[in-house]
Amino acid sequence: MSTVAGFNFLVQPALPAAQITESQAAELLADRYGSRGEVTSLGSQQDCNFLVSEQGNPVAVLKIANPAFTETELAAQDAAAELIARTHPDMRVATPLPTRDGEAPQGVRLLPFLAGGTLTERGYLTPPTVAAMGDLAGRVSRALDGFSHPGLDRILQWDLRYGEQVVTRLIAHAPRRREEILAATRQAWSLIAPHADALPRQAVHLDLTDANVVSGPSGLPDGIIDFGDLSDSWAVSELAVTLSSVLGHPGNGPTSILPGVKAFHAVRPLQPAEAKVLWPLLVLRTAVLIVSGAQQGELDPDNAYITDQSDDEWRMFDQATSVPMEVMSALITAELGLSAPAPQVQIENRLISSLDPETVVTLDLSDTLDNEDELAAAAVHDGSELVLTRFGRPRLNRAPLLSQTAPANVETGIGLWPRATTRVLAPWDGEVADRSDDRLTLRGLDFELTLRGVESSAAPGHVRAGEHLGVIGAGRWAGLSVRPAGAVVAPEFTSADLAPGWLALSCDPRAVLGLDALPRDDGRDLLARRDESFAKVQERYYRHPPRIERGHRHYLMSTAGRVYLDMVNNVTVLGHAHPRVADAASAQLRRLNTNSRFNYSAVVEFSERIAATLPDPLDTVFLVNSGSEASDLAIRLATAATGRRDVIAVREAYHGWTYATDAVSTSTADNPNALATRPDWVHTVESPNSFRGKYRGDDAHRYATDAVAQIEAMTAQGRPPAAFICEPVYGNAGGMALPDGYLHQVYAAVRAAGGVAIADEVQVGYGRLGHWFWGFPQQQVVPDIVSVAKATGNGYPLGAVITTRAIADAFRSQGYFFSSTGGSPLSCAIGLTVLDVLRDEGLQDNALHVGEHLKSRLLALRDKHPIVGTVHGMGLYLGVEMIRDPATLEPAGAETMAICERMLELGVIIQPTGEHQNILKTKPPLCIDLAGADFYADTLDRVLTEGW
Repeated sequence: MSTVAGFNFLVQPALPAAQITESQAAELLADRYGSRGEVTSLGSQQDCNFLVSEQGNPVAVLKIANPAFTETELAAQDAAAELIARTHPDMRVATPLPTRDGEAPQGVRLLPFLAGGTLTERGYLTPPTVAAMGDLAGRVSRALDGFSHPGLDRILQWDLRYGEQVVTRLIAHAPRRREEILAATRQAWSLIAPHADALPRQAVHLDLTDANVVSGPSGLPDGIIDFGDLSDSWAVSELAVTLSSVLGHPGNGPTSILPGVKAFHAVRPLQPAEAKVLWPLLVLRTAVLIVSGAQQGELDPDNAYITDQSDDEWRMFDQATSVPMEVMSALITAELGLSAPAPQVQIENRLISSLDPETVVTLDLSDTLDNEDELAAAAVHDGSELVLTRFGRPRLNRAPLLSQTAPANVETGIGLWPRATTRVLAPWDGEVADRSDDRLTLRGLDFELTLRGVESSAAPGHVRAGEHLGVIGAGRWAGLSVRPAGAVVAPEFTSADLAPGWLALSCDPRAVLGLDALPRDDGRDLLARRDESFAKVQERYYRHPPRIERGHRHYLMSTAGRVYLDMVNNVTVLGHAHPRVADAASAQLRRLNTNSRFNYSAVVEFSERIAATLPDPLDTVFLVNSGSEASDLAIRLATAATGRRDVIAVREAYHGWTYATDAVSTSTADNPNALATRPDWVHTVESPNSFRGKYRGDDAHRYATDAVAQIEAMTAQGRPPAAFICEPVYGNAGGMALPDGYLHQVYAAVRAAGGVAIADEVQVGYGRLGHWFWGFPQQQVVPDIVSVAKATGNGYPLGAVITTRAIADAFRSQGYFFSSTGGSPLSCAIGLTVLDVLRDEGLQDNALHVGEHLKSRLLALRDKHPIVGTVHGMGLYLGVEMIRDPATLEPAGAETMAICERMLELGVIIQPTGEHQNILKTKPPLCIDLAGADFYADTLDRVLTEGW
């Protein structure tokens, strides 16, 4: 039995909490500290904690230590807290306040209250939050390295050096799933024990969990409390204890701890042995929590703090044991770059003796939705003797289209498809084991392999290299995996997040075929390369974006084999990679592509078709390359037709990036200096935002009144406007409908002043609104000029301006107009095909029906989650506006961005918009179906429920 100066759990394996009432605590507070604050009991397992408030505001925490702990132990905790506070002045540390008379506090501590709250009620913990936890633990570990004190000489049940003994002693208190707990404990200890003597020891806080780190103004933890478990133990235990608490939060799984591991390692580098035992220590910690909580519940059955934690502790255990410990250890060491070099597979005989490497074809299925059987059969038809798949690569066609979890589609072995029935031979001496009708495993001294889909007559027992193992049939897949002898047998497929762990315990089977390994990616970060060559001002989505190389309908696919629901790509109105668009483009490129100065039919046909979608007198078409160019040209047409230069725009709107469209774009979200840098010819009217703007509800009609007054005032001052430009549906505000009659009144006023009305339909046109093909009929008006793009080319750069013949002819005063690819045969062929598909596939009607269903689902979320302020829009142009307060409508911008990041993790691509970046812009391809709409709503509901 260990002998220590302080508390020894091995001698006293029961520690009931002291029974102290709030009135007794108030007396202690007054006696020791001279404070008459209000005292409220807080939860604790073995100590007693009380919140001290003054006039309803929390100011301190009164901590009364369990009498089993000595004053020397408590003094060590005080000294450690003060050391960390001095070492890290930017870290908030709850250091003890002095007593009234300056004497030793004798088991009682008054600690300053750290504002911000702990993470226990946070729900899902984001990667930045987990990283901040790891960073805090690393900084505490560095600060305590070298700290010594007699009060560290103690043995607590939380010290993982004694974890196996603690579980064994207390397991009788936790009969539920007893054998599971014991098995996990034994396995964890078997992986820890060989490294125990090599693990560095030092003073550790040992309880930097979600309950003992406090969030700062950023929402990330920056403060620490409760030094009651301070001990001398393995340094890596600090991190294991911290990250175990992550697994108790909904939405967090085993790989959620990796940001914390990497953050800790960046501050206090882990040694290879520490990285190997980190996960087994974490598993052991969860087992200790369960048995300790069960024991404490018997000792103190009225302690709600203990019973409330039980479900979270079981969740920690279940998550910690959901993946083999060796796999998670391999994953952690791989993430930190601490893995040993992969063993080189040595063979004495090739698995297929007659194989000619020149007749082997390897399929990469990570970037195709095609059926692998058809691809293999085609390769064999073209002369290949053997078709293989690639080791360690995902099969995209195995990924479900709608899934909140990463699919198990990364291959841990390879597939083999032979032209003819093929004999397979033992590549080394070994034992045939695990033989079934179509499966066998050959175990050698250093390596073992498993064949699936093999017909074998080999009896279990010893075989020599080169002896017959069986045959694999022609024209069908067999599977082959190889691993070091004794390694955990990998599943045939695993998920991308777990793949580095499983692949570290697997070998590329090409070696047993006598084939060279295929070259891997160069390893250079694509984002780093992007930043080196691509101007950074060209923004990208997401903090850590997936690499997207393929799309299909309303889905985007990453090179990691994950499929995402695309809720933002209004450019690809028909959906990604539409075959009719691809065929039309390919056919036209094989025929002709030039410019519109030549005479060919496509430019005429497309101009006629797009003009036919508009009412009279809009009958004359200009073709350009983009929405910015289209709206820029619209402004130039207006100034040429009127002979004036002043243009009126709506505040908080975005129209493009050219000189003219940037000038009339007034969204400070897109350009923080938008209002301060407008040229003198641009005049703005109030943003007609009926939800949070100047006028709301029944007063929204006043936006039009004010705009009309401003137009009349400009005219009276001798500066009548050339044009008024506005989106018929307020796109930058998330698809918000303008107040009824707004454009009718403003158009009338600008025309009365001799100006023209421009409808920017770049985002809202082409059937997206469901009821209307264009946006302006919703306002019961007809503009003088319409600009459109995005949808017109389904992603190909194509835009159009449609106006009256008189306005178009007036532009001749500016010289001639020409766009190199606007109106080219290719762009017109694509434009015609887009119009055909919109009609043939009924996509405008789909926008109406799916949009109405989706909006009703989103409005139901408004009733369930207070953060949802409203849902804007119609058809498939919707905006979910997030707020912090229903009275003030304070925008929840940071929350919206975090929600988008969490949605990405769950398989949905969505982004914020609006002046405050607090609106989920919901404008998917028009081919989205009800299943996709429901998946989006369900996923958003989950995020708003679990946290972000």
